[in-house]
Amino acid sequence: MTVGAIVLVPDPSVALRDADGLPAIRRVVQAAWAGGALPIVVVSHPGTQAAGIGEALEGLPATLLQPDGVPPGAGWFASGLAAARSQVRETGAALLWPVRYAWIDPETVTSLIEAHGAASGSIVRASFHGQAGFPILVPADLQSRFAAERALHAYQLVEALASEGRDFRVIELGDPGIVTDVETPRSQLPPYQGPPEPASGPPADWNAELAAHVEPAHEMGAS
Repeated sequence: MTVGAIVLVPDPSVALRDADGLPAIRRVVQAAWAGGALPIVVVSHPGTQAAGIGEALEGLPATLLQPDGVPPGAGWFASGLAAARSQVRETGAALLWPVRYAWIDPETVTSLIEAHGAASGSIVRASFHGQAGFPILVPADLQSRFAAERALHAYQLVEALASEGRDFRVIELGDPGIVTDVETPRSQLPPYQGPPEPASGPPADWNAELAAHVEPAHEMGAS
């Protein structure tokens, strides 16, 4: 089982923003890698709009993809997932990860990967105290759907798929970085608590009540 990470960078200035002494993009990639996500693909604008991102990724296990003619959003995720699967054919899912969510703990990544192992066909969305956020684990068989709906924000397509009846789980992971972006200093985040239940169980309906009442976390134009 291989789960990649697709980091969406529509605003390079956010990717290069200081996040406790590191560029936000570097902190995101390090968390993804430490949590077990691989391959990692960073998707941003072609040419000069993404200046500086390659340098920020130097020495990290990440590929910078700059698709031409594809608008930011669902199409970028589809392009990133295609690139990940070309690197590792066994990639069964990928994390949809807007770069502005730079405070994610690596344990959150590990928990999402474990959840995929327990229910490989499910979209899995992380939550903190009942509020849905990011990353979102998307099974690889949805790549063509994201490519076809490329004008949508990626999170909008996720919500549409859930409303259409696609198997969708929301799991509480006790990580404030799930819902708090880099605009908030890390020192102001609530403490990390960790998941109250193993991500791979109990049965998939244990959080049905949470999923029915969870509040969508919007990306503020992130993807």
